[in-house]
Amino acid sequence: MNIVLLGSGKVATHLGRAFKMAGQTIVQVWSRNIEHANELADTVASEAISDIADINRNADLYIIAVKDSAIRDLALTLGLDDKLIVHTSGSTSIQALEGVSSHIGVFYPLQTFSKNRAVDFRQIPIAIEATNPEDLTAIRAIADRLSEKVTELSSAQRKALHVAAVFACNFTNHLMAISQDLLKAENLDFDLIRPLIAETAEKVQLNDPEAVQTGPAVREENEIILSHLEALKERPDLQELYRLLSQSIVNLHKQSRG
Repeated sequence: MNIVLLGSGKVATHLGRAFKMAGQTIVQVWSRNIEHANELADTVASEAISDIADINRNADLYIIAVKDSAIRDLALTLGLDDKLIVHTSGSTSIQALEGVSSHIGVFYPLQTFSKNRAVDFRQIPIAIEATNPEDLTAIRAIADRLSEKVTELSSAQRKALHVAAVFACNFTNHLMAISQDLLKAENLDFDLIRPLIAETAEKVQLNDPEAVQTGPAVREENEIILSHLEALKERPDLQELYRLLSQSIVNLHKQSRG
C-alpha cells in the first residue's frame, strides 16, 4: 500500500514508523516546514514536500495528522475527491472531511506519543470510522496491519474516549507535575514517589480504578483532609483543586454504594 502522510509531528512520526515496519510504503511526507518533513521522510525512506501542489495523486491512502484546528482547511486544499482520506483526531468529527472526497474516515490511535520513545503499536487501540461500509472495511484492513485492538466507534463515542483519555493521561500527568513541585519546595526528590506511581498504574491494569481507590477522601478522613488543605494555604489554587478532587472521590463512592 502507498501512503501519503500529511503532517510531521508525533502522531505522524509514529504512524510512519509503524507502517514502514508493517511493510507499507510511505511515498510522501508533507509538512509546511520542509525541515520537519525531511526529518520524518528520512526515517521512513520517503519524499519530503512542503507544497501541497506537489502531492502524489496516485497513493492508496492519505492520512491527515495535524492539529485539530487545521484538519478541515488542509483537507480542502487536497483536491482528491476519489481517494481514501482519513484524519487521526480523537475529538474532531468525521464531518470535518465531508465534501473533501467520496471516501473519508477516521484512524485514531489512542496513545500518548513522544518522538523519541518507541511504542508497541500492536497494543495500541485504534478507533476507526467511515461513512460507508466499503471504506470502513478498507480502513479496518489497514488498521489490522498495525494493531491487535481495532474498534469501530462513532464520532460521539470517539470524543467520549478522548475526554476519558485526557482525564486518565493528561490530567494525571499534570497532577504528578504538581506533586513534583510540592516535593521540590521541601527539598524532596520526586524519586520518593515513583514506586507509588508505578504501583497505582499497575493496579488499574488488573482492577477497576474505583475498586482500588485509596487515600483520605475515600475513607472520609476529614481531619486529614483539613490538615492537607492547611498545608496548602500558601497555594489557594492547589487548595481548591485538592478540595474538588477529594469531594469528587467522596461523591463517586457514595454513588456506587447507593
